Amino acid sequence: MILAWVISLLLLCSSLIAYLERLNALRIVEVKTMEMAQKHFIASEKAVLECEKNITKLADLEGNACFIQPAGKNRWLISSKEKPVIQIGVVIDEKTGIATRFNWRQVFE
Repeated sequence: MILAWVISLLLLCSSLIAYLERLNALRIVEVKTMEMAQKHFIASEKAVLECEKNITKLADLEGNACFIQPAGKNRWLISSKEKPVIQIGVVIDEKTGIATRFNWRQVFE
């Protein structure tokens, strides 16, 4: 009887250790995934910001990192080519040529 109790305790401890190892591995994957997603998100935001700053002289840019679509009078939609896709709406002031953001969103597929 005592032998069966000791064996069941050992099996319980070994399953607990296996569970903790799996939990730790999942936590490591979670942290790495969040870091990678954050890096991609920052890169997309930087690309959109660069296009926003240079929207009046896009012909001069080489390797444009954005899709730009007209959305009305002096309004443009700028979307990043990188994932996750970030889309902003900008209004260009006719007198100064300065672009001002009026909205921001993440595009989900």
